[in-house]
This record gives sequence, C-alpha cells and structure tokens, in this order.
Amino acid sequence: MDSIRNFVQVTPNIGSAGQPRAEQLYLIVDHGYRHVINLGLSNHRDAVADEDRQLSELGVNYFHIPVPFDNPGPDQLRHFCLLMDLLRDEKVFVHCIMNYRASAFLYQYLTKLAGYDETRARSPVLDSWVLPSAWQALMSWTCQDIGLE
Repeated sequence: MDSIRNFVQVTPNIGSAGQPRAEQLYLIVDHGYRHVINLGLSNHRDAVADEDRQLSELGVNYFHIPVPFDNPGPDQLRHFCLLMDLLRDEKVFVHCIMNYRASAFLYQYLTKLAGYDETRARSPVLDSWVLPSAWQALMSWTCQDIGLE
C-alpha cells in the first residue's frame, strides 16, 4: 500500500491516498478494502479512466463524488459523510489525486459523525499541505454548515 501516492491508514478500517495507478488497484483488494470512494475529478490527467469497471471486476464497490479542488461544497461533504456512516463497519479506501480532498473530508467525517477527537482524525497529509482558503473554510464547517443536523 505504501507504493500508492500519499497512502495513510487513517483507522483500522479506513485508508486514504492519492490516485492509485491502474496496476495498483489490486493492492486495495489484497488489503481487504471492499469499498472505494473517489473524490477526484475524472478528467484529471492522473485519473484512471475505467477505475469503476476495474474495481467492479475485482469485487469492490466504487463510489464517485467528484469534488472540484477550487470549490468544495457542503453538499459533497454531506453526501460523503452519510456514505461513510453507512459503511462505518466496512473497510473503505478513500482517494482523490493527492490525498488532500480525502484527508479533509475524512477529518470532517471522523470528527462530526464517528466521534474521533481532532488529533486522531487529522491525517499527516494535512500537515504538509498549505490549505487554500476554500479548504480552510471547509475544515471549520460545523454539522449545521454541512447539513448533518
């Protein structure tokens, strides 16, 4: 798993990373992940064009919540949080292109719905990223801002 860009084992059941290459998708299956959530845009040059098909053929459920990097929205975050809550007892792999979107969204899910404190919910990827203003705002959103109340 360490060969996947910026991979972090966030919790025992949740891994996050940047975009895996097509030849790395089998690693996700080999490590027991049965659900993949992609927050990246499908038109990015690093995106795997048929990731959904490849993962489906490997027996993995694939969910795509495209989040524009320059304009993340509360609707996307709410959708993600509710999906993660439905999959809370499952092994889930969350990715985007660099693991920035995934780390920020997971931070919000873990602190708002999963009961983690801020320190345990914070991926080390966030420490190396200078958050643009849109992402600084997202990190401060409340449950009410996200629509989780």
